[in-house]
Amino acid sequence: MPELIKTLQTLKQELESAWQKLQLDQKITQLSELEKVIAEPELWLNPNHAKQQHELFAKLNNEVTPWQLIRTQLHDLQEIIDLNDQSLNTEIDAQLKAISDQFKNLKKNLRFNGKYDNSDAILRVTAGVGGVEAMDWASMLERMYLRWANEQGFKVTCLDRSSGEEAGIKTAVYEIVGTNVYGLLKSEHGVHRLVRLSPFNADNLRQTSFALVEILPVITETDEIKINDKDLRIDVYHSGGHGGQSVNTTNSAVRITHLPTNTVVAIQNERSQLQNKEKALEILRGKLVQMQQEQQADNLDKLRAGESAKWGQQIRNYVLQPYKLVKDTRTKHESKDPDSVLNGKIDEFIDAYLEDALSNSL
Repeated sequence: MPELIKTLQTLKQELESAWQKLQLDQKITQLSELEKVIAEPELWLNPNHAKQQHELFAKLNNEVTPWQLIRTQLHDLQEIIDLNDQSLNTEIDAQLKAISDQFKNLKKNLRFNGKYDNSDAILRVTAGVGGVEAMDWASMLERMYLRWANEQGFKVTCLDRSSGEEAGIKTAVYEIVGTNVYGLLKSEHGVHRLVRLSPFNADNLRQTSFALVEILPVITETDEIKINDKDLRIDVYHSGGHGGQSVNTTNSAVRITHLPTNTVVAIQNERSQLQNKEKALEILRGKLVQMQQEQQADNLDKLRAGESAKWGQQIRNYVLQPYKLVKDTRTKHESKDPDSVLNGKIDEFIDAYLEDALSNSL
């Protein structure tokens, strides 16, 4: 029994430490306030706002509930131990082990300590120089991330997609909604390099291709990051995507340029010009925040054009010939099964990045 008591006390101490780091008391209070808000019938007078509030409630609830369950289980075990019934030792030991395993998995949430880690994310994949080879590689990465997101049970919405003339994509933009999506995917931000035997030339030569993956936090609150209207140029044009009979006859597509940094966001997926503008501004906020983080700038005025992660050194190499290997250049984590990785099994690379970042912050 003394050993069981010691194990229980250790678990309770670790739980309380994690509870404080994750600010769960504040999140429980926020949940209670949100519950009152979404119970108000007037909320649905603004459907978009109502949807955001319901999604925020669901996300917070999914985050908080497992921690509350473990705390309750530990409290119940404490009461059983206080009975001092030796015949229950085996049962208590089994329950402690089960709780410890649950806690071990939940502790992974401690890795999401960045300001935007619990946000949804924008995934943008862009083909590099190299024509059809690069566009095919970009489509392979697109498929990899979509499969990963599907495995996670995340909601994925295509915001913009431009196909290559012969194969692959020039660019594709997706919004991914779920718990800690940005915190998980931020490890993928950067240039990805592929080495393989080319399927697009008669000589079947070895080819190196590049694609840029951008991971941006979804920032819906306009007061989170202030953008001066005079710094924006907004152009509208005919949409070339799906959306109904009038899609190619109305100026519904929107292109927004942030003039100081020459950052351009174009969206044509939504049915109306207003919806496309709102989504483009949302993505622009995420891009500017990402640039702030990369350039370590205090505010938007200090951002410099062309100095964010673009076509410099790659963050990950995918080699299919003359051997098979995927290796991250930052964490040095590697896999000898690139086929599995390209089918969406990227969790080991995400975990390696997050564990490395957590270790460096401690």
